[in-house]
Parts: sequence; structure tokens; C-alpha cells
Amino acid sequence: MTINPMIPPAELAVSWLTMFLVGTELFVFSPLLPTVAVNYDVSPNVAGLCVTTFSLSYMISAPLFGHVSDRVGKRRVLICCLLAFGAANLLTASAANFPSLLGLRLFAGAAAAGVSPSIYALIGEAAPPDRRAAWLAMTVSGLLVSLAFGASPAALLGATFGWAPVFVSLAAFSLALVALNCLVWPSECRAEEAAGRPRDRLAVAYLTRRLMPMIVWGTGLYGVYTYLGTGLVAFGFSKSQVARAVMVYGCGAIAGTLIGGRLADRLGAKNTAGVSLAGLCICFFLLLLALHAGVLVDLAVGLSGAVAQLFFPAQQSGLANDFPARRGAVLAWNNSALFLGISLGSLIGGEAVAIGSFDMTLIVCAGIVLTGCVINWIVVPGPTPVEINRPGHPT
Repeated sequence: MTINPMIPPAELAVSWLTMFLVGTELFVFSPLLPTVAVNYDVSPNVAGLCVTTFSLSYMISAPLFGHVSDRVGKRRVLICCLLAFGAANLLTASAANFPSLLGLRLFAGAAAAGVSPSIYALIGEAAPPDRRAAWLAMTVSGLLVSLAFGASPAALLGATFGWAPVFVSLAAFSLALVALNCLVWPSECRAEEAAGRPRDRLAVAYLTRRLMPMIVWGTGLYGVYTYLGTGLVAFGFSKSQVARAVMVYGCGAIAGTLIGGRLADRLGAKNTAGVSLAGLCICFFLLLLALHAGVLVDLAVGLSGAVAQLFFPAQQSGLANDFPARRGAVLAWNNSALFLGISLGSLIGGEAVAIGSFDMTLIVCAGIVLTGCVINWIVVPGPTPVEINRPGHPT
């Protein structure tokens, strides 16, 4: 199939909006937890199970939906899961009791697990080969932007009118995106070349190795990010200063994602990911120095976010290039690897804080991402020339 480098960006815009929706739904539950706890008469810790169940359901379901999408079509899985996602949000708004709410969060997590990898795989196929990482990075930026411009306004809406209207709105947004995704993705957009192909044990072993950098990156990054607010408070930061630092981190992360996509298209996935992992190790030590010196902390936080997020589009584009017939399944496994890394990071970061303070967390996580740099160098293949179809050239 000839890929037109001048393809209109409608697919990119709709993919960005879809990831913005998923991110808003994921991130909005955190600020709404106190309200949920009051409404269902449970403790804040128990209310936090809403986030845990969503994440676990996502991590477990993503590979299953990825394999299904490679066989029955990514567009079909995307549309069905978006419909299920909308239904889950609509039912969440009227959950009768807390056990019902947890069950719906499991349902929503499974539905989201079918949406995100399908979007990534479809974009990986639609993008011009020499701009694949940049297109993937733009799509991922929708998830990051939702933290500031989706979840925050939604949380404000929930605080003013109650949390049920938030999820009714998300359900309506989901249905609108069903129509848009039906419009921009042709029905034949699926990876039929993988159908009927026997599972290659060597390929499975190779994929497992290729996902190791993602797990290590997620562990190191989220080991720090999960306890960033706690660490800043321990160094005397006020709540407003912590909020500002988190906003700076988010802005840096968005910039890093977009820059990372362009770098991966030019330098290759392996080199860009390696730069990110090695640079993040340095950034953690710079943040440690800035905290003890009491200067340039926001700059160090923002730089850490930017350098860290160079990695994600590089990892995605590398996998999309290396597994062209199984993009849906592979990118789904990559998302599960990310959630596994986040879980390990929160566990390791918490233990480090308990043992030695936030300083220990920064040092331990710096060592983790440096190890990830070595693993990335060993398991990720070097850049290969990308064949670009141009007018007048045979395909």
C-alpha cells in the first residue's frame, strides 16, 4: 500500500482528541476521590481503589485487545471499545453503591485498554514512515494535555455540580468520538497480514526483551513522580509551590514528547531512548542538588519532565517499525509494560522514602534509569533506513 506523505491530518486530530478523552477520564478520578469517599461513606484509602482497579484492568486487558485487533481489525476494536467506554462512564454517574462503582471502574479500564493501543496502531499505519514517531508523539500529547486542560476543569465541574455530570459529559464525548473515528478510519484499515500466522516463540522472546526498557523507564520515572509532591513538601514547599512544580513538569513533559517524536524520526528510536534514559539519570541528580540548594527547583523539575518524555515516542515508533504485522498487539503489550513499571515505581519509590527520604528515592531511581540505558543499548536494534514513497517513485 502506498502511503501518501501529504495525507490530511484528520486522523491525527481525531486520535489526539480520543487520547485526550481517555486521559481526562483517567486523571479526573484523583481530585474527585474525596467527593466519592463522602458520597459512598468510605475512607479516602478505600476510595483510591477506584484508580487501582482501573489500572489493573487496563494492564491485564490491553494485550488481549491488542491481539484481537490484529485479527478482526483495529478500527472495529476501537469503535466497540469506545462505545463500551461511553457506557461505562454513563453507568458510573449513577452507580448505586461502592462495589458497583468498583465493578464499573474495572469495565472502564478494560474498555480504555482497547482504545489506546488501537489508536496508536492505526496512527502507526497511517503516518508517513519518516514521520511515524512524530505522529505518535502528537497523539500521546493528547494524554498529557488532558492532565491540565481536561482533568482540572472536569474536577472543578465536579466540585461545583457533583461528580455525576462529569461522567455524563465524558459519555457524551465518547459517543461523539465514535462518530469521528468511524469517519476518519476506513473499514479496511486492519492488519490482515498477521491473520493466520502462527505465533513465533522467538518473536515472543524478542518482544519480551524489547519491553524491558519501557518497564525500567516507567519504574524509574514514576518512582520519583509519584512522591514528587511529598518530597517537595518535605523540603518546605507550600501547596501552591507544589502545584506550580507539577504544572511545570506537565509542560516539560508535553514539550519532551513532541521533541522526542521528531528526534526519533531523525536519530532513530534506540539513540533517542538512550539519550532520554541517560539524561533522566543526570536530571534526577540535578533535582537533588537544586532541592538542597533551594534554587532552580522548577527548572530542574521541568527539565526532568522534558528529558523523560523523549523516551515514550521513541519506544513506540521503534516497536511499530520492528513489528509491522502485529502493531496492535505489540503496542498493547507496551502499554501494559508501562503500567507494570508505574506499579513497580510507586512501590520502590515508597520504600525508598520510608528508608531514607526523598533523597534516597532520587538516587535509587537515577540508578534504575541508568540501568535502563544499558538495557536499551543491548536489546534495541540500531536505526534502519526508512523507505519513503515519493511521487514518481515505484512502490
